[in-house]
This record gives sequence, C-alpha cells and structure tokens, in this order.
Amino acid sequence: MKKILVILTIFFLWSSCATYYQSNINFNEEFEKGDLEKALSTLRAHPSEAAGKKQFLFDVNNGLLLSLMGRYEESNEYFEKAYLFGEDFHINYLNEVGSYLTNPNFTAYRGEDHEHLMLLYFKALNYLKLGKSEDALVECRRLNIRLQQLADRYRTENKYKRDAFINTLMGIIYDSNKDYNNAFIAYRNALEVYQEDFTTLFGVGAPEQLKLDLLRTAKLSGMDSELERYKTQFGMENYQYQPKAGGELVFFWHNGLSPVKAEWGIDFFISRRDNYIVFSNPSLGFNFPFNMGSYNEKDRNSLSSLEVFRVAFPKYVERPTYFVRSTIAVDGEERPLQLLEDVSKVAFKCLDERMTLELSKALIRVALKKAEEYQLKKDDKTRTISAVLGIINAITEKADTRNWQTLPHSIYYSRVPLKAGRNQVTFTTIDNQGRSQKHDFTYELTNGQTLFHTFSSLESAFPSYGYY
Repeated sequence: MKKILVILTIFFLWSSCATYYQSNINFNEEFEKGDLEKALSTLRAHPSEAAGKKQFLFDVNNGLLLSLMGRYEESNEYFEKAYLFGEDFHINYLNEVGSYLTNPNFTAYRGEDHEHLMLLYFKALNYLKLGKSEDALVECRRLNIRLQQLADRYRTENKYKRDAFINTLMGIIYDSNKDYNNAFIAYRNALEVYQEDFTTLFGVGAPEQLKLDLLRTAKLSGMDSELERYKTQFGMENYQYQPKAGGELVFFWHNGLSPVKAEWGIDFFISRRDNYIVFSNPSLGFNFPFNMGSYNEKDRNSLSSLEVFRVAFPKYVERPTYFVRSTIAVDGEERPLQLLEDVSKVAFKCLDERMTLELSKALIRVALKKAEEYQLKKDDKTRTISAVLGIINAITEKADTRNWQTLPHSIYYSRVPLKAGRNQVTFTTIDNQGRSQKHDFTYELTNGQTLFHTFSSLESAFPSYGYY
C-alpha cells in the first residue's frame, strides 16, 4: 500500500503542480524572445485546446500572434471566435460540480473582464490597419455594449466598471472617420472615467493628447460652450484650433507583458456557531461564516470536526517593464508617448474584485473534500482509502492560474501630424538606465488620411524561466 501511495503522489505532483505559465513554458519563452513563427507553431501543436477548456486562450493567443505578424485578416478570425465564445458562454454544470471535487481548472476558462475588452481593441486595430474603418466602428459598438455590461454588473464604489482607454479608442476611431460629434462624446466619456475612476483605481490620469483631441473635436462639432469650458478646466485658455495640411499617424506602443497568474495558499481555522461553520484567518483578517442549515447532520458534524486546512488561490505576479518611456520624432520635432492604459493594474483589480467569490468557492471545495476524508478515517475498513484520498485531495488542491499572458503590460500612444507624401519617423524606447533603442519607419499618406501603427516591446525586467 505504501508503494501505491508513493506512485499516486508522484503522478499527481507531476500532473498538477505546474502553473499555466509553466505548463506552456516553450510557447512563452519563444513569444518573449520574439520568435513569433515558432511560438505560433508551438501553440498550434495542441489543436485539442481549440475546442476544450482553454478555447478562449487558444483563440486570443492565435489572434494576438497573427496581429503582431501582420496577418490581420487571420488574426480577426480568431478574435471573432473568442468574442463569440464570450457571447455564447454556457456553464457546463457537470464540470462545475467536478471543480468542487477537484479544482477550478476542471471548468472552461471564461476570460477576465478586461481580456474581453482587449480582444476587441486588437480586432479594431487590425481593421484600422487594413483601412476598414467601417468594420472598426462595428467593434466600437461592441465595445460600448461590453462597457455597458460592466457598468450594470458592478454598482458599488471603487469597482472596475468603466474603461477610459477603451472610450479613448472609440473616440480615435470616430475621429479618423471625421465623425467629430461622436468622437467628442467618446473623448468626453474617457476624460470623465480618467478623472473619476482611473486616477483613484490605477493612478492613471488623462493624457494631454486626449485633452487636445477633446478641444479639437469640440471646435469641429460646433460646441463652442463646451470648448470654452474645457479650455478653462485644462488651463489651456490660449488654445486655438489650427487646421493643418497633410494627415496624421496614431502610434500605439505596447510596452512589456501583462502579469501571469501564480498560486498562493492560506491556512484557515474552523469553528462552529449554532448552524454556522466559520472559516477564519486572524492574521489576514478573513472571517467567512457559512450557514449549514441546509446540510444534513452528517455533513455538519464532519465539517465541524475540522480544525485547520490550507486552501489554494490564484494571484497575479507582475512582470515589470524593461523600458520606462519612449518618444517619437518627425522632422526634428520629438514628443513623448503618453500612457493610455496600465493593463497590469487593471488585471490585478479584476482579480481583486472577485476574490470574495474565489474565497467562498475554494473554502467550500476544500472543506467538503476534507469532510469526506475524515468520515472514511473513522472506519478501520476505509482508513487506507482515507489516506489515499488525503494525498489526492492535498495535491489536487490547485488554483486556476490561467490567463491571457501575451497581453501588453501597458499601452501608450501619440498623435503625430505628417505631411502628404513620404515621411521618416523615429521611435525611441528608453530603459531605466537611460539607454535607448531607435527604430526608423517610413510612412506615405494623402491629405486628410489617418494611419495607425503599433509597436510591441516584449522585453521584461525579469527573466521568465523559473520565475513564475
């Protein structure tokens, strides 16, 4: 029997101890090195994931890789699959029950709130690069619906229920289509969210470029009173709109990589008060009472016999950026790129907002498994089974560490005026030691045209191998 226990222990340790990042280490390392073709091949070497519990992640990773490779049409096919997955998601109740007996990885990964917004962001950008502005506007409308759903879902204070960056993107798309009225509304909404939500939640204020775009579209929409009000609010009383010949480049910088999910554990103590079982951790200030009135006497007694146990939860590990700022220059005029969205902080916030639910589900999951183990231990005939079950329960107690790990850490942008014809543009990234890397680009455009470009810096401040 001891030999069986050792074999079981080795098997379950091998199959269940790795995080999602570690179990996909080859793909992650290839992606982080910028070997996109190889990363794509590695990703597609597991076609079963295209329709399994990791379907959402398979689709968005394909979509992002193909977008970076300039294969925008193919990219959007995968992003559309991921979008429809989110729209049509149905809970598999058999898997949900299984997750309570094992761990949450037994269920399909649904995607975090911000991940569903980000896939539409990439999809809209793909269309803009293809010159399909009308299709990009469709994604705008989808984004607006997603934002409304967030607002309806979270009604308490200090919740991530609106996204300033997404509103800014919507304004940029309307702006490029000369729909200045809707652009102004989107920019105004973005400013409000930056001022009321993002400054407090993420320490991200409204970019100066957003303020200039708001003033310009107010002028072009004939909203003179709004223009004067915002000039005063921004301290830009001397602002004067001056139309320029040529066109514009909207340049997005995707800096670094988003956080990855890892695992942490908490020891909980058990006490019984009337019909309530209370799980508590005094050092962390956690206190979770559960009404056991609907449970039978056997389960109530089993749960109350527990004293202490450990529960696994997901946590994010930040991947700090290697580059700390960037500039873009044309015709000798250099301007900084401005922060639009700290994707890393948004990810932390999304997980933090549902930790109460995660705690509740994990506590019930582990408590029920331990209660069954204790019941078996009482009978000499099933004591060995109890020991085996104890090992399995301990090893399979695992947090869900899945997330979209190829997203950028943060997103910056700049609006650059260009002349009609050929333009030479230099984009420069600077690290925390002041060292710079220059990248030269050539753009050709016609009068009134808006071009879109993204640059992705996949470098991170820490090596990935063995870190997560």
